[in-house]
Amino acid sequence: MPEPEHRRRPGAHRLSRRGLLGSGAALGSLGLLAACSNGAGGGEHFQVEGPPRKGGVLRVGLTGGSAADTADAHSPVNNGDIARTVNVYDPLLMRDDDYVLRPRLATSFKPNAAATVWTATLRTGVRFSDGSPLEPEDVVYTFTRITDKKDPKVIASGLTMLDDVVKTGPHTVEFRLSEPNSVLDDQIGQYAGGIVPRGYDPKKPIGTGPFVLESFAPGESTVLKPNPHYWGKTGPFVDEVRLLSFNDDDAVINALLSSQVDAVSQIPLALVEVIGSDERMAILNSKTGRWMPFTMRVDRPPFDDVRVRQAFRLVVDRQQMIDQVLSGFGQLGNDMYGILDPAYPKDIPQRTQDIAKAKELLAAAGHGNGLKVELVTAPIQSGVVEAAQVFAQQAKAADIDVSIRRVDSTTFFGDDYLQWDFAQDFWNSRNILGQTVAGTVKDAPFNETHWDNPRFERLAAQARGELDEAKRAKLIRQGQEMLYDEGGYIIWGFANQVDAYQKYVAGMKENATGLPLGGYNFNRVWIGEVS
Repeated sequence: MPEPEHRRRPGAHRLSRRGLLGSGAALGSLGLLAACSNGAGGGEHFQVEGPPRKGGVLRVGLTGGSAADTADAHSPVNNGDIARTVNVYDPLLMRDDDYVLRPRLATSFKPNAAATVWTATLRTGVRFSDGSPLEPEDVVYTFTRITDKKDPKVIASGLTMLDDVVKTGPHTVEFRLSEPNSVLDDQIGQYAGGIVPRGYDPKKPIGTGPFVLESFAPGESTVLKPNPHYWGKTGPFVDEVRLLSFNDDDAVINALLSSQVDAVSQIPLALVEVIGSDERMAILNSKTGRWMPFTMRVDRPPFDDVRVRQAFRLVVDRQQMIDQVLSGFGQLGNDMYGILDPAYPKDIPQRTQDIAKAKELLAAAGHGNGLKVELVTAPIQSGVVEAAQVFAQQAKAADIDVSIRRVDSTTFFGDDYLQWDFAQDFWNSRNILGQTVAGTVKDAPFNETHWDNPRFERLAAQARGELDEAKRAKLIRQGQEMLYDEGGYIIWGFANQVDAYQKYVAGMKENATGLPLGGYNFNRVWIGEVS
């Protein structure tokens, strides 16, 4: 699985509001939901008044849950897992709403001159939810667990150079590396890097986050209560957060419109206007670095010929993709990831559709009479299946016959995942070097295009070891140019994160990380007065 954020959201459906309310879609846990209303329903008008207020229950509707759901701090998979992780645990660092890396449990995290040793200074006075103090030994234990070679956790792929984590004082910890890494802070500052106490048991989770896990039924519901030992200065304000799993988009949107939940993450973009026209609803539209690429295996025909890969990138009408797949809620992609990274090379010419050039390249590659390919897709993220359908139509102009093979999400991410010749995927906002380590170097755990280029590897290694930002940006640019010219990705756009919630819910903020509902930061959310 490409990232902890992968999993799994059924594709969007073009439904009218009448269709939604009358669709008869199964509402999953609505029996439970109806019994825990906040008393804000029906046709009333809602308005949040005054400062944050204490009390109430926040009910959040999510899709993609399953019996495999987890509360493990270091193994979040789907949206429910991530929401639990963000609210129960804290990493040393974390990106804020503006995608800026900020201190969390570490007040500072700094490298030595060679970027071979990083020192974390821990925040004082922090306690875990069981009342025990946060100590350097807990940080050592956490990263030993994350990088366990027999059972590596989600962010382990970015920590392969981590040799040792050592307590060096009552509030300091050293991260000692086998090779320079100038962006270790980016690798550490992930939500799947939450600090846990020594002897941690994921079945009885203990963290330093704003909430504690009261109850958890995989694939059904989660109840979070305020952490009485929370160190943060903001919230929590609500008495309880309930995360409720639904089978599909139809069910969760029905629950929102019937006031059975207070907020839902990632609404189908084709329904934004419909939902936004309801005077009870608010839309949260966050510009992010999320991307949903087409993946071409560069080691298998026909994509082992760079001319074919170049041709496929040229058949894409990217603006049409944004308009039809994302309903306009996105930014143009240029076959390079990491658009939020300051080093992203924005001056590289924007690739546009060029059918004549695509045909010329295909003919030179021996496909002058056309080319037939199978595209494997699945409802792994809202818009992915729709993107496959639009691409198949666009490719016809270049005499490319794309047959779409749709499988379910479980099959897609099953034994054949990373083996598809031509498929799709999705990734949330990541900086370029972190994304490279995760998916584009030879030994990356999610090298879905099977990209293996020694020069690219050298550039990536040099960039990771370079502390001078300007020099590092030049190295990154060279690597990104290689992906632009020769890589196995078609990166046609970056999708906004669009969520919806009842207007009596306050404290939601746009968040660039790509995590829904303001980054799942429910500690700053409150239930407002109903007027």
